[in-house]
Amino acid sequence: MAIHKDLLGGPPPTHLPDDPEPRELLANGAAPADVAAKYPTSSLAWAQLADEAFERGSVVESYAYARTGYHRGLDSLRRAGWKGHGPVPWEHEPNRGFLRALHGLARAAQSIGEQEEYERCSGFLRDSSQTAAATLG
Repeated sequence: MAIHKDLLGGPPPTHLPDDPEPRELLANGAAPADVAAKYPTSSLAWAQLADEAFERGSVVESYAYARTGYHRGLDSLRRAGWKGHGPVPWEHEPNRGFLRALHGLARAAQSIGEQEEYERCSGFLRDSSQTAAATLG
């Protein structure tokens, strides 16, 4: 993977380290709750829990799951050298759990009328990855 320097002096993209076990379990049909219990730092497991809760109309539960995945992702980003801003590319698969949790948090916040949180999370998603914002809706 090529790493490109931002000619305008912005921070380099952050690429989270790969953690294939939870992703593989989820891809093979494991229950997200089981994966989150075994791998509680997996933003992807929490994001899937948030998606499932949202789909069944449990918006507050979705919000809680998404917030957990979001905070777990922030912890991982900081450990990977992220300084609070800069690209978090969707194209790097290990970043997708965090980006999906961030999207889920924005979606749930909007659903419960928390407009400031919705706007903050939506902007953060766009600033992190235009591709993620377009892909996730």
